[in-house]
Amino acid sequence: MEINLKIFKAYDIRGIYPEDLNGEIAYKIGLGYAQMRRRETGKDDLQIVVGSDMRLSSPQLKEKLIEGLTDGGMNIVDIGLASTPTFYFAVAHYKYDGGILVSASHNPKEWNGFKMTREKASSMSGDNGIYELRDLVANDALEKSSKKGKVIQKEGVLADQVAHDLKFADVSKIKKMKIVIDPANAMGILYFDELFKHVPGEIVKINWKLDGTFPVHEADPLKPENMEALCGKVKEEKADLGIATDGDGDRIFFAAENGERLDPGITRAILCKLFLRERPGSTICYDIRPGKITPDTILENGGKTSVTKVGHSLIKEQAVREGAWFAGESSGHFFLNMDEGCYEIPLIVTLKILQELSESGMGFSEYIRPYKRYFHSGEINSEVKDVQEKIQEIKQKYSDGKQNDLDGISVEYPDWWFNVRGSNTEPVLRLNLEAKTKELMEEKRDEVLGTIRG
Repeated sequence: MEINLKIFKAYDIRGIYPEDLNGEIAYKIGLGYAQMRRRETGKDDLQIVVGSDMRLSSPQLKEKLIEGLTDGGMNIVDIGLASTPTFYFAVAHYKYDGGILVSASHNPKEWNGFKMTREKASSMSGDNGIYELRDLVANDALEKSSKKGKVIQKEGVLADQVAHDLKFADVSKIKKMKIVIDPANAMGILYFDELFKHVPGEIVKINWKLDGTFPVHEADPLKPENMEALCGKVKEEKADLGIATDGDGDRIFFAAENGERLDPGITRAILCKLFLRERPGSTICYDIRPGKITPDTILENGGKTSVTKVGHSLIKEQAVREGAWFAGESSGHFFLNMDEGCYEIPLIVTLKILQELSESGMGFSEYIRPYKRYFHSGEINSEVKDVQEKIQEIKQKYSDGKQNDLDGISVEYPDWWFNVRGSNTEPVLRLNLEAKTKELMEEKRDEVLGTIRG
C-alpha cells in the first residue's frame, strides 16, 4: 500500500485514521523503530514502553504496533492507558530503553499518532530519528528479528509518578482551595484523580469522563475558546483557580479566581522564579516566541537565559545539552531536566502553583498583576503561497530592528517585538507579537499581518 509520508512530522507521527494511519502502517512503524533501536544500541534484548490515549482508534493501532515491535525483537512493557507525562516517566524512571505512545495529542477525534522516545525519555524529532524511520518504512527496508519479543503488563505506574512528583513540593504548606479542573474528556483525568488523593482541595470536575470523541470541546486549551467553560465555572463556583490540560495531558493552563485565563508566558515566568528559588543561578530554556516577561523574570531572579527553537523535542534537547534546570514553551509545555530524564511535568507545576498561592496569601489575579507588563497578540496563523519568500519580505521591511533568524524571523524594537515562523506541516505563517501598550500591540499586529497577507 502507498503511505502518506506527511504523517512523519518534526516532533512525532500524526495522521487521520484510517486514511493516513492504520494497523498495517502501525505494524511497519513498530518494526522500523525496533530495527533502528537494535542498530543504535547494538543490543537485542531491549525493553520498550508502550501506552495509549483514549482515542477510539488507539486499541487497534496499539495492537498492531506491539506486533511490529515484538516481531522486531523488542520486549514490551505495556502500561495501558497513559498520559504523555506518565509515559515519559515510565521510560525514564524505570530506566527502560525507549517507548512509543499511541496518541495524537490535542488533534481532533479523527486523528491519531505516535510519540517516540529513546532511553531517559529523550524524544525523537524529525532530524533525530523520525525521518530515518520514515525512509525505512517508505523503502520497505524492514527486517524481522530472529527472536520474537515478549509482552508484560506493568501496573502502578501512575501511583509511582505521583509519589515522585510530590517530592517537589511541601504538601503541608498547601491550603485547601476550591479548584475547577477541565481535562477535556482526555488523559489528564487519570493523573489528577491520583494527585488529589494526596493534596488538599475541593475539586470541581468538568468534562471528567474519558471520551475519544471529545464531546464538549477540542482538547486544546491554547485556543481561548476551549477554556471559556472553565473560566465561567471558576467564577460561578467562586473557586480559587482553574486548571485545564490538553488531549494527552502534557500541556497545562490556568485560570485566576476572577475567570481570567493566564497567558502561558505568565505561567512560565512564575515557574522560572520558583525553580530559580530552588536552584539559584541555573540556566532556563524558553522558545523564541514572545513573551518577554520570561527573560525579564529569569534575569531579575539571577538565572541564565537560553533561547530555543519552537517544538517540545527541540527545547528538551537544548535543555539537556546546556544543563538547564527548567524549560518552558509558550504553548504550555513545561519541562524539568532531572537526573533520570527531561520531560513535561504538569503535576509538579500544579503543586508548585498551589504551594506558591497558599504561601503568598494572595488571590491568583492579584499574584499575577506584576507579570502583566506586556500585551500579546496571541498566535495568529495565515496561509501564504511561499513561506520563505514571505519571511524574506518581512526581514527586508523590518531591517531597522534587531533581528534573529533562529526560528523563522524575530525582530525587536524598544517598545514592541515579534516572531514570524513557518509551520512544519503546511503553508502557514504563525505570528506572535508583543508590545508595551495594548494600542501599539494592535497597531503593529495589524501592520505585520498586512505584510504577511498582502
